[in-house]
Amino acid sequence: MANTAYDQFKEHEGKRYTGMKIGRGHKWRYDPGDWTEKKVTPDKWEFQYSVVKRRKGRAPEGSGAPVGTAYGWYILAHQIVTKLDANSYTTEMAGLKYKLAHKRADKTTWSASDRAQRRRLVQILREMIAEIERQPEKRTAPVRKEPEPATTKAPRSASRRAPRSASRRPARPVRRHRHAA
Repeated sequence: MANTAYDQFKEHEGKRYTGMKIGRGHKWRYDPGDWTEKKVTPDKWEFQYSVVKRRKGRAPEGSGAPVGTAYGWYILAHQIVTKLDANSYTTEMAGLKYKLAHKRADKTTWSASDRAQRRRLVQILREMIAEIERQPEKRTAPVRKEPEPATTKAPRSASRRAPRSASRRPARPVRRHRHAA
């Protein structure tokens, strides 16, 4: 029997799992890390990122995976990068991460073979494609809203708009059609 809440079996959509409960979350702080990238086509880059991440605050006593546990995640993310100066950029990323496998601290093997992880990844990507195709079309890149200057006036409501001035394009004449009976 599992000795911590983390190791106890839970159920989600008919499947059993261990680990953190659905709906719970963490906040992490990342130490200065190394992001290395190489351009391989005009629109494709390979990247490598290595860093230590630390929990913000303290883990509750007896919670979480034992030291030495490892996870294999696949991340689908949207990154927005804005150049600040010749040598600096801001970066923001939002997305999803999927667990492909884990390795318990007391084991030498992963919970899924390389082949099983590959099959799971293909399934994830197919599900993601289907989800994207079901969604109505919209902008793919989120637009960052800049704060409006303090001098900007609020827009008038449609009922209070001023009539068209003579300097604008004149209204088209209304055409009436007669239908023969």
